[in-house]
Amino acid sequence: MAAAPSVRQGVQAQGPIARYEQGIVDRIADFQDPRQEWRRLFSELLGTFFLVLAAAGAGMMGHAFPGVISHTDAVVAPALTVMGIILFMGKVSGAHLNPAVSIAFALRRDFPWRRVPGYIVVQLAGATLAALFLHAVINVSATFGSNYVAASYSAGSAFWMEFILTVGLVSVILGTASGAQNVGLFGALAVGGYIALAGLWGSPISGASMNPSRTFGPDLVGGNFSHYFVYVAGPIAGAAVAVGIAFVLRGHGGGASGSGAGQGALFTETHDPGADR
Repeated sequence: MAAAPSVRQGVQAQGPIARYEQGIVDRIADFQDPRQEWRRLFSELLGTFFLVLAAAGAGMMGHAFPGVISHTDAVVAPALTVMGIILFMGKVSGAHLNPAVSIAFALRRDFPWRRVPGYIVVQLAGATLAALFLHAVINVSATFGSNYVAASYSAGSAFWMEFILTVGLVSVILGTASGAQNVGLFGALAVGGYIALAGLWGSPISGASMNPSRTFGPDLVGGNFSHYFVYVAGPIAGAAVAVGIAFVLRGHGGGASGSGAGQGALFTETHDPGADR
């Protein structure tokens, strides 16, 4: 016990890089502490709430005030919201905000499988709370803020659109969550930029949800789950393919940088990629 202060003083004397590295080591060593999980779950609930507030709110507000919100506004608003969320809470929970992203991080071994159900539950809850709030304030059906297959297109077409858009989204997320580009400024800009671009060209057929929770909340509150399976199967299948692409590009996951991005900075758990070889 007496040696601990001298160790910390020695690390401080080595400069900011040594202190940063020691911080990573300390978090990895303490990842078993369960006291911080409620912070991660609250972070995911709050972040998903704000995401759906912007994503569903644009459609609902557009119905209440016709002509005020353009298509560009509707797809850029949630993208900018995601940028802000990643920057202000990414280090707590990883800012998944999306069941497909949580599953992708787990498949990549950057996130423990045992924590995936809790993340998904609070993501769905956050989306539902946002839809309830919007319905109460704007006083229009939450269905106007959800995603549905375009009238002249099949569910299959919408599935493939959600699939390929999510392949790109999760590839961007996994790519910026590895190496030196951890979740932070680079991740926020890349992920937010991709969401905006995907929505600008890909939303007419399926709505460019790429997120089962984003569609779940408005569907539940609006009482219309028409073709909801498209918005579960498409993103999850796309996320799984993106994990395969990440393996081809960068090999095994589970390192400290990727795990820190996937889990946040509170007691990060890592998996040793070398153990699988």
